[in-house]
Amino acid sequence: MPVPEDPEPSEPLRPEERATGIGSLPGVDHHEAARTVVGELPGFPHVAELPDRGVGADMIGRAAALLVDLAVEVWPSGYRVAGRPGAQHRRAVDLLARDVDALDSTIGETGAAPRRVKTQVAGPWTLCAGVELRSGNRVLTDRGAVAEFTESLAEGLRGHVAELARRTGAGVVVQIDEPTLPAVLAGSLSTPSGYGTVRSVSGADARAGLAVVVDAAREAGAVAVVAHCCHPTPPLALLGATGVDGLAVDLSALGRPGGDGAQRSPTIDTAVLDAVGEQWDAGRELWLGLVPSVATGPGPELAALARPALDLADRLGFDRARLADRAVVTPTCGLAGATPAWARTAMARTVELAEAFADPPSSW
Repeated sequence: MPVPEDPEPSEPLRPEERATGIGSLPGVDHHEAARTVVGELPGFPHVAELPDRGVGADMIGRAAALLVDLAVEVWPSGYRVAGRPGAQHRRAVDLLARDVDALDSTIGETGAAPRRVKTQVAGPWTLCAGVELRSGNRVLTDRGAVAEFTESLAEGLRGHVAELARRTGAGVVVQIDEPTLPAVLAGSLSTPSGYGTVRSVSGADARAGLAVVVDAAREAGAVAVVAHCCHPTPPLALLGATGVDGLAVDLSALGRPGGDGAQRSPTIDTAVLDAVGEQWDAGRELWLGLVPSVATGPGPELAALARPALDLADRLGFDRARLADRAVVTPTCGLAGATPAWARTAMARTVELAEAFADPPSSW
């Protein structure tokens, strides 16, 4: 089946197609996870990640499963480059295949017909920071190794995107997760001894490495590529300069170091606010993390969940209608730490918020 064209130019996305999950869910049953995702997010489901399954199912293991002609194994200190694929690497590959199978079969069984599906992958800088060379140093410390890992990840992503499009018949959106990028840029990651830090990577090098993966996703037919960084001060200008179509942020923490995820309007400092405004004004979508990723008591009212986004649009001077046609609603982060009940609730609330942004209550 050919890769579908981006549906947006011919027909605007419906509200339920502007709500999705970040990726991870609680539990170990991939079939149940797929049923939950398709059931709660029928307009924009994603390949579920279940890190509770252990080795190979976490963010780094999942990305390593896509590597071509490179392999990893697990040491007491974490993932390390291996000479050839072993049982642990093969397990990561198998877990990813099961998750894709589960999404595909669930879409078929339920009769869902999403125009877009999403997959997630750790970006090259988070991956290279999370895997060690055989010396014990991070891959990040070796420019040649970084280039090799980046190209290998890009090649694997090409195949993954093409397969997901063929299997589901939907346009594929790729979410590139870079939670470690701010530390990579700041040079704050520790060395193996713990007494030093890894030298910082320049913004130009970081941008170039990310662009390799963004371009690979597009070459494989991805209808959109989104960069996700849940840091309070994500490098939005750098991420935008890679040519992504959207930027995903945790709005509950944005601009507030130490943000606790409480649902209240964040106090975003001027520099971060300006960066958000520039990217949104440039035509990129904002993926707004609005629904708490773990239950913090009785579920907040829809108006309370929407308030940070409404305030953001107001402070930036944009019409609130932009939330309906240039934003996507997500939980604040992955849902692996949530209860199964809250995971379902959180995904359902993202759809309710997207619908409310398209048809706001008079009280808003």
